Amino acid sequence: MAEMTVTVAAAKSTLRTCPGARRAAVLGRWMPLAPAAPANLKLFSPAVRVPRATSPAAVEDGSNTDIVPIPKVIIDQDSDPDATIVEITLGDRLGDLLDTMSALKNLGLNVVKASVCLDSTGKHIKFAITRAFTGRKIDDPELLEAVRLTIINNMIQYHPESSSQLAMGATFGPEAPTEEVDVDIATHIDIYDDGPERSLLVVETADRPGLLVDLVKIISDISINVQSGEFDTEGLLAKAKFHVSYRGRTLTEALQQVLCNSLRYFLRRPTTEDASF
Repeated sequence: MAEMTVTVAAAKSTLRTCPGARRAAVLGRWMPLAPAAPANLKLFSPAVRVPRATSPAAVEDGSNTDIVPIPKVIIDQDSDPDATIVEITLGDRLGDLLDTMSALKNLGLNVVKASVCLDSTGKHIKFAITRAFTGRKIDDPELLEAVRLTIINNMIQYHPESSSQLAMGATFGPEAPTEEVDVDIATHIDIYDDGPERSLLVVETADRPGLLVDLVKIISDISINVQSGEFDTEGLLAKAKFHVSYRGRTLTEALQQVLCNSLRYFLRRPTTEDASF
């Protein structure tokens, strides 16, 4: 397909066919994520409020097939040294997402580039976003989680059929998921060495609001540095990949065990506290 360039909400946007399977992100070029600061947004509460879309008419109608595709939101901190890359997929049902770009602007962000990729799984929309007052990528876990919740909230608002496919549907949507994820079964934690200076932490678990912030906080609380990462929301599950290090070195076997135990305890414990979801 020939490449066609259009202008969308002051962002560069290209429509192209996907070159193939999504290439694994090249990790390690990002500045370390800052430990979670005291939150201005209460991301753990079911009453969390995120910017909503401003113009329903800005969203074009998509497919009305009976089978609802699995919604996906990917936040990639690795593949671009200057911007945070966000990829959004809902089969072929997504429009131009002008409303989502407007909501991201309300968070103090700029969409510096946008692209649309078509393949056999549907339409993949990618945004390159930066902080408006610095022009740099996002390095605050609180803001990254606000970006994620904003996108999911807008997806549910304009595509309510996605509500039952997302864990957030129980909080933001008109219809909660029909099935529940067993956290014990769904939670998988793996740590791999990736050279002498860092390790790769891979976490898969049941999704919920505030999860990204919580993961970074748990890691930081045991003095492990988060260098870069990717956080994927795929339906009811969340999948995180973090490059981590301890004092500039890869994690020892003993420290890996401490980290795994801390994450398992947090992810599997009953969430009945006021500050949890």
